[in-house]
Amino acid sequence: MNGDEQDYVPESQANGGDDGARQDIDALKAEAADLKDRLLRALADAENMRRRAEREKADASQYAVTKFARDMLSVADNLKRALDAYPPEARAGAAPQLKAVIEGVEATERHLQSTLERHGVKLIDTNGAKFDPNLHQAIAEVPADGKPPGSIVNVVQTGYLIADRLLRPAMVTVARGGSDGSSPQPPGNTPGSTVDTKI
Repeated sequence: MNGDEQDYVPESQANGGDDGARQDIDALKAEAADLKDRLLRALADAENMRRRAEREKADASQYAVTKFARDMLSVADNLKRALDAYPPEARAGAAPQLKAVIEGVEATERHLQSTLERHGVKLIDTNGAKFDPNLHQAIAEVPADGKPPGSIVNVVQTGYLIADRLLRPAMVTVARGGSDGSSPQPPGNTPGSTVDTKI
């Protein structure tokens, strides 16, 4: 026998071997595709986790003073109330010692406000503003007195933001709707036009 005869493989075995090899190759390709898919998903999950951690870290540093700032707002409110309790006309005729105390309280209030602003706590501007339920808490509706309906008439308690989040809503009174400053009248006595809310 020569070398050519030893390498001879019957045709039926050769095709069966190719089919088996093809099946192995197809199985390996499917497994490779599955592993590639798993790898891509794992990389995407890792990237999402990294971004979430960065966002949480930024939020934690930006809003870390929230609880402390909320507690400090009552101090700012009390300083403002103390200054409002002594009107400017009474200050003019006050003794020099009392004037010095009032100036000290004013300086303390200014310093507290600037410190709050330095840490991202800002006053909600209500000058000429329309009522915004995201920033204001309406405590009463009052006659419009020439102001457009839904506009802020008076600020009872100042509101604050920390960065872009609401720290405390501004408590305000709001101008009533209607042409004469009164509340709009309910519809007529047609059935279903009113709902009895008394229990």
